[in-house]
Amino acid sequence: MRFWDTSAIGPLLVEEPRTARARDLLERDADLAIWWATPVECWSMLARRVREGGISAGNEAEAGSRLDVLRGVWYEVLPSETVRTRARRLLRLHALRAADALQLAAALVWARDEENAEFVSADGRLCEAARLEGLVMVRL
Repeated sequence: MRFWDTSAIGPLLVEEPRTARARDLLERDADLAIWWATPVECWSMLARRVREGGISAGNEAEAGSRLDVLRGVWYEVLPSETVRTRARRLLRLHALRAADALQLAAALVWARDEENAEFVSADGRLCEAARLEGLVMVRL
């Protein structure tokens, strides 16, 4: 099982240069862990792409269906005081935005029970912070 941040889920929903790599990772290990708010971030990404003309409303609906399939099988790290406390610490130590700190905090909470916990991301800043926090990076 790997923890996937939102930047890694996006290429599974909408065709882009990182899609082949993301699909390959998913095929090799279909067990995903994600942060509770990841679906909201995905919906935001899809709505933004429609507004900006990057995808059609039909593409958005198809991507939403793919997201629903993933939601049916992934493990979600739920909001908790532990996640919030870790996010606060991460914000003091790393140049992260609030949502990224929550993503990484959720990954760290999940990783405490995982050997060689892998963190999948396409976000360079988040990758570096995750590496410094001891996670094994899988960069898209």
